[in-house]
Amino acid sequence: MFTNIGLRAVLKVPASVLRESSAALCCAASVKPWTNRSSLLSGPKVRSVTGLPAMNKSCLACRPLLSSAMTNTAKKYFLTQVAGSFAVPQPVRHYARAAKKKKTGPESQLSDLPPTMLKMDYAAVSLAQTTDDLVKRLLSLELASHKEKLQLKQEQLIAKVQRDESDRSSEEVQVAILTARIRNYQEHLQKHHKDKANKRRMLMAIDRRKKILKHLRLIRYDAFEKVCEQLGITYTFPPEYYRRATRRWMAKKEFCIKVFKAVQKQKAEQRLKIKQSSGSTDTEAAKTNAADI
Repeated sequence: MFTNIGLRAVLKVPASVLRESSAALCCAASVKPWTNRSSLLSGPKVRSVTGLPAMNKSCLACRPLLSSAMTNTAKKYFLTQVAGSFAVPQPVRHYARAAKKKKTGPESQLSDLPPTMLKMDYAAVSLAQTTDDLVKRLLSLELASHKEKLQLKQEQLIAKVQRDESDRSSEEVQVAILTARIRNYQEHLQKHHKDKANKRRMLMAIDRRKKILKHLRLIRYDAFEKVCEQLGITYTFPPEYYRRATRRWMAKKEFCIKVFKAVQKQKAEQRLKIKQSSGSTDTEAAKTNAADI
């Protein structure tokens, strides 16, 4: 079946086209074996659309193409269909990409901790102060984990706002613990902005700290000011109304205001009627008393 289709296609092609294709094959086969490999890969060089590719003058199939009697349409067909099929495209050059600049964010809350400071578990041990340098380095913050550094920073914030040394559950201490946790979440999300779970935990901690600060501001305003100053917290007052203003809610609110005004008007009319009726009864009673006298 496929052979019949191929024979029909060959018979339908005009003789000039067959000559052109044979010329291209001849030129492609006339490449010398000792030529450079790059010239073999690049294929026969094709000039502009108005010119012809390099051909062998001794080839009988190439002579009709080199004659001046060749039409422009045949030249264009040869350049686009025949010669273009043998031409290998030039290799694409992939240049190295420029290095991306690292974004410099705000400093970490753990940056003020000196690396020579001992861990919290060994700070009160007197023997750790007199050991050699290698042991001190093992017990210092230089080789400590992030969790141990965060725990030490949390203790420093607690010491700033606690009421006494044994205070571990007051509102000031809770605010200090939540502040250290929130700042740690913020530093983590700057590097991993797609971490939705820790973002949710950070928002929950912010809401909890906001409620504690609101309650502390109402009962002990001096302690509230001290906590905000020592921990570097900027307290912003919440808006009066949290609801999102939509068109449906605005229409409902306007309708409720109209209903409220109508009810108030009816109540005022009822009060006026009661007042007038009570006034009329008082005048009638006064008249009857005067008549009895």
